[in-house]
Amino acid sequence: MPDRRTELMDAALGVVAEKGMKGLTHRAVDAAAGLPEGTTSNYFRSRAALVQAAVGRLLERDSGLLQDAGPAGPPSSSSELAAGLAALVLGLAREHAGLTRARMALSLDRPAAVTAGHHLLVSGLQEALEGLGVADAQARARDVADYCDGLLLHLLTVRRDEQPAPVSIAAAIERLLGP
Repeated sequence: MPDRRTELMDAALGVVAEKGMKGLTHRAVDAAAGLPEGTTSNYFRSRAALVQAAVGRLLERDSGLLQDAGPAGPPSSSSELAAGLAALVLGLAREHAGLTRARMALSLDRPAAVTAGHHLLVSGLQEALEGLGVADAQARARDVADYCDGLLLHLLTVRRDEQPAPVSIAAAIERLLGP
């Protein structure tokens, strides 16, 4: 069972996913968590503290998702990496759509707060690509991250009714990785 702070931050992420950053208030978090009014403000005195804690919780949850999604150890081929990334993107767009919407809203409102997480993802991708001997691993890691971010945005907005096949996404990622 999560502690009260974690419960409040998960509720805050839900509020951001549903109502955007403008909807993130202490009262909205109290209501989303089903707790008495004033509970959130007892834990997080200012809106800035509330937002900072929500970003921290987002990074925790993202870290858990990345650990759960990846195979143990580095990928053995670019095909394996592409398939894993395709599954991750689809999971973020489907099962974890609310968390992804919250991440996007927080990214737009507080870009500096999520920069470290983005750089961590790109550097991990770069490391995997270098291990596979992919040429220009740094640029290709950025290209793949940009593609995945763009695809996620589209799957949550203009393509929300589509169900792309993982193999199609993996093929697009492999094209970005080159020969």
